[in-house]
Amino acid sequence: MFDIERWKEIWFVLAQNKVRTILTAFGVFWGILMLVLMMGSGNGLRNGVQSEFGNFATNSIFVWAQTTSKPYKGYKPGRHPQLTNEDAEAIRQNVSEIEYFAPRNQLGGYREGNNVTRKNKAGTFTVTGDYPDYFKIDKKKLKYGRLLNNIDIRENRKVCVIGPRVREILFEPDENPLGKWIKIQGVYFQVVGEIIVEGGMMSRRDQDAIYTPFTTFQNAFNYGNKISWFAMTAKPQYDAAEVEKKVKDILKERHKVAPDDNMAFGSFNAGKEFARMNSAFTVIDWIVWIVGVFTLIAGIVGISNIMIVVVKERTKEFGIRRAIGATPKDIVTQIVLESIVLTLIAGYVGLVAGVYILETVSYVIETFGGDAKFFKNPQIDFNAAVKALILLTISGAFAGLLPAARAVKIKPIEALREE
Repeated sequence: MFDIERWKEIWFVLAQNKVRTILTAFGVFWGILMLVLMMGSGNGLRNGVQSEFGNFATNSIFVWAQTTSKPYKGYKPGRHPQLTNEDAEAIRQNVSEIEYFAPRNQLGGYREGNNVTRKNKAGTFTVTGDYPDYFKIDKKKLKYGRLLNNIDIRENRKVCVIGPRVREILFEPDENPLGKWIKIQGVYFQVVGEIIVEGGMMSRRDQDAIYTPFTTFQNAFNYGNKISWFAMTAKPQYDAAEVEKKVKDILKERHKVAPDDNMAFGSFNAGKEFARMNSAFTVIDWIVWIVGVFTLIAGIVGISNIMIVVVKERTKEFGIRRAIGATPKDIVTQIVLESIVLTLIAGYVGLVAGVYILETVSYVIETFGGDAKFFKNPQIDFNAAVKALILLTISGAFAGLLPAARAVKIKPIEALREE
């Protein structure tokens, strides 16, 4: 197997007809190149879509009030239930499956911004009232300072955490915002932190975000006990869908909504979306491998056919080998190794070329792609590369089996008589 003379002979045979060798290897090269590019593209699409979820926990749930669609206990349809602090307490007391729970408020509603000023500068930003647990549901990284804490909640502190665009508009370019004051609807808040925004479907809102303590928000902006919506995560051992249903059932009972009225309370279950997305990408992965493998098989068949022609051309050579003592095993090993070497060289070049192309595309997207949301980091992992190499080795061996079987059948006396 590792006889140096044998390997020299393999290189000599492959180099003897360079054009044929290159054309034969191209099929395998193209097959592995397409497989790598499709796998990398699939991963790039997966990474892009996942990044759009930002830093939300995969088991996070959001629940809000909508409009009732059915009459119930004397109430007409069309009511808009108002979530309150009492609803939040009822959920805390009755849904033990919740890990983190954070009621939220926002000035002006979900899609509205509010005028915020500092000295002679002003901008329109998203102002929310939050509990510290919200930052365990929607994880944030800090550039300066700290996030909100329980002391801020307990003492109704007028403090806030801001997004990058808030600092850019309200502060000087090199000014550290920590400890400075901004005015929101006539109320002054001190900046205690600034978050880093890394992208995702909420990145625009995070850029413009101003987070204030929930209790301070309710008092400062006359919200009383009103709540806009709830954010929460299920404990790891529980199903998020069950938690979602349980929370909605409690709200329906408290606000006298028909149990089968599915329009009264809206919700978003990130776990369902992640599961749906992962299922879709699993299907894509299978399709990529199936298409790639069949493309590779076409190249392997080409190698096998060419090796059959080569065996026919070398009939006299194999006859002489048999006449001077070469065993069938020696002949089979020679042909199979030639086939494996040709396949591995072509496949390795295809693999390297594919990785290089993916790295180039990744660099271009990162450098010049701007806001390329749904395609990021199109690379293949090490395990996929190892699988591809193993597949190539096995394919090369199979490509050489049929030609080797024909070579073994050559009888020495007939081979010598042929020319």
